[in-house]
Amino acid sequence: MAQCVVVADDLTGGNATGVLLARMGYRSHTVLNGAGLEPSALRDCDCVIFPTDSRAASPDEAADRVRKAAELLMGEDVKLYSKRIDSTLRGNLGSETDAMLDCLGEDFIAVSAPCFPSSGRTLVGGYLLVDGLPLHKTNIAIDPKTPVKTSDMAKLFREQSRHKVASIPLSGLMNGKHRLADEINALADAGSRIIIIDCVTDDDLNLIADAVITSGRKVLAVDPGAFTATLARKRVTPYARRERRKILAVVGSVNPNTTAQMEDLWLAQHPIANVFVETRRLLESEGEREAEIARAAAAALDKAPLNTVVTVTGDGLYPENRIDFAPYMERDGCSLDEATGRINNSLAEAARRILEAEPLFRGLYVSGGDVTQAVCRKFGASGLELQDEVLPLAAYGLLRGGAFDGLHIVTKGGSQGGANAINLCVNYLKGKLFI
Repeated sequence: MAQCVVVADDLTGGNATGVLLARMGYRSHTVLNGAGLEPSALRDCDCVIFPTDSRAASPDEAADRVRKAAELLMGEDVKLYSKRIDSTLRGNLGSETDAMLDCLGEDFIAVSAPCFPSSGRTLVGGYLLVDGLPLHKTNIAIDPKTPVKTSDMAKLFREQSRHKVASIPLSGLMNGKHRLADEINALADAGSRIIIIDCVTDDDLNLIADAVITSGRKVLAVDPGAFTATLARKRVTPYARRERRKILAVVGSVNPNTTAQMEDLWLAQHPIANVFVETRRLLESEGEREAEIARAAAAALDKAPLNTVVTVTGDGLYPENRIDFAPYMERDGCSLDEATGRINNSLAEAARRILEAEPLFRGLYVSGGDVTQAVCRKFGASGLELQDEVLPLAAYGLLRGGAFDGLHIVTKGGSQGGANAINLCVNYLKGKLFI
């Protein structure tokens, strides 16, 4: 089934959004006859566009058509819902958005980022500009079927919707995705179901999409298509890409800087999944160690088909999971290096099993010198053919020798770099692998 559902108020606009998605590698399908739609027709479809031809309909009729379309296409596989609206705000913005929110449920909010930079549509101070002119000063104002007499988008929504409407100005985009996510959550907590956000450039849309993901909210995108396409790129993996090259990240560092870097990576644009390794089990007994390695490797392989990046992370990343090694050292008569070495070797063994079972993993990121050494030993590699510096104390090269000769690898010290350092390393690997 489709992973992205776009309900559009007209065929032309719906197709325009579908083309944006198709250019990004998504298989997009426009429904022309809902009554004759066979579910099997959408089996390998990434995105489905359903035009309701409701722009000039009455608000009640428009809502009814949108509601029926949404009910037909809702499903567990859907990762993104979009209400495609006209780029010049014609039609039944409010009633159609309300209808989709009714179908999706009370835990959804609508976020509208209506700019379309390539078409000269921008939203500044809540006012829609068309090639720099306020909307109400353009020819759209005298459209014979659906005239628009104001450029104030929030005013239009408040006139047409029964839900509370809030706006975020451009200044709300100046402090990064986390602050913007906090503002989205604060407005939603205060009862706003429709949040309109100023936006001018593609970078603005990218930031808003990151903030939406960071917020953790279930969101209906309301826009002319560019914001939907940006969110799709971050949330939806095309079925056709399931066989593309992948990156495995193995992280055993417990440095607080690594924690911040991993959290930044998990919120990034990659289709990404994480598996935490319960490091305490790696020290309890040989049976527990083997069981945990097998569990972690199986979990990573299970997540691999739908993700470009899979991370295998020691749960000591968070303080509450960190181990007091003294009892294990006393029990086994070993040193601290020997105890931590068991953990590093276990992470390396999990990585070996993952790479052996899934050859599409052609890139490896490793955090920490001890883990890197354990990985090289476990892989039977003779060394690294160093080729480039990704950033200070982060090196890129190829593994040489052993079972995974030629594997692309980036290694970095656990404490090194800013909050986006691991993300930069993974992006570097993606560039080398043409992902």
